[in-house]
Amino acid sequence: MVIWICGLSAAGKTTIGARLVALLREEKRPVVFLDGDTLRGVWGDRLGHTLEARRFNAQRIAHLCRMLDRQEINVVASVLYPFSEWQAWMRENLSQFFEVYLDVPMNVLELRDPKGLYAGAKAGTVKNVVGVDLPFTPPANPHLVVENGLPLREPAAIAKEIRGALPAFAF
Repeated sequence: MVIWICGLSAAGKTTIGARLVALLREEKRPVVFLDGDTLRGVWGDRLGHTLEARRFNAQRIAHLCRMLDRQEINVVASVLYPFSEWQAWMRENLSQFFEVYLDVPMNVLELRDPKGLYAGAKAGTVKNVVGVDLPFTPPANPHLVVENGLPLREPAAIAKEIRGALPAFAF
């Protein structure tokens, strides 16, 4: 099974994904954690962040998930992923796919902004920021939408919510 946690930058994907992996491992569930930023580092991050580069990266991650899924390795993937065609591809090509959308208002993302992306985009010094100068379309039919405005919810509580929403047959 692949559990796909998506949302804009600073939505908490990595932190929540890591907490979910810890929960699953406490239950003795075999699981691999894939984080979009970490994978870019593994692959040398030579792509850049244009729309075309992001589309290619989405393809790489989707195919990696399929490879792991075919080996019956469970995956939690925390990825921005603004491409509906790859979301549809995963639904069709994975044994089980569970999509979680972290819906965080832009004003909250701008307050968190650990990488300075939104501030840089506003100042004109950073380009190719999804949700600012690159489009972001929320997933059309996620299995779970987690709204996280102010006050921010604890990542561990969100991870438990996701775990509780997973189908019983998933593991």
